[in-house]
Amino acid sequence: MTSNAQASRNVIFNGDCIDVMQAFDVGTVDFILTDPPYVTRYRDRQGRKVANDDNGRWLRPAFREMYRVLKDGGFAVSFYGWNKIDLFMEAWKTAGFRVVGHLVFRKRYASSARFLRYEHEQAYLLAKGNPARPGRPIPDVLDFPYSGNRLHPTQKPIEALTPLIEAFTQPGELVLDPFSGSGSTLAAAQSLGRDWTGIELDNGHYHTASKRLAAQQHHRAAA
Repeated sequence: MTSNAQASRNVIFNGDCIDVMQAFDVGTVDFILTDPPYVTRYRDRQGRKVANDDNGRWLRPAFREMYRVLKDGGFAVSFYGWNKIDLFMEAWKTAGFRVVGHLVFRKRYASSARFLRYEHEQAYLLAKGNPARPGRPIPDVLDFPYSGNRLHPTQKPIEALTPLIEAFTQPGELVLDPFSGSGSTLAAAQSLGRDWTGIELDNGHYHTASKRLAAQQHHRAAA
């Protein structure tokens, strides 16, 4: 594995994100957008699970590496499980991130219903150092179309991710997703002319994401 930032562009690594990121140089990533396991032992209606969702041992070391590889003055957006916010917040702050914003993604459907109908997802905007403010700040409430979860049990819609990448990066900059799943972040970055790097532990999802990005690239080239 190489630590050359240029060589890691527009590829997906199949492996543990902590191990993979340790081979990256300091400050070589412009923006991080990721949807890590929520540490909730999630199981969807089809019985599908998420790797490492049964423990939080990876939280601190993973975000420590994310902070290290992110450029000074860069942003990271991390989804999180609301009922495990204490674990996530501790990991973010211990790594060195500053919490500078909160995002809510409104759904037109309930993903589940217990004491409430759960009709939103949430993420925090994290900063390394003192980044410049975006020229046109986006709202902190965004729409979250239903993805169908066909490719992954917690698949995020590209439409909810593109405004974030557009706001916090410029064309040609590098977007990292260390928990890339089916590749939604990477597909959003590619559609906007950004470079991307993905890391996915699950071999099946790694192949799904690889095929998805290749098909999108082929479609763009043919258009």
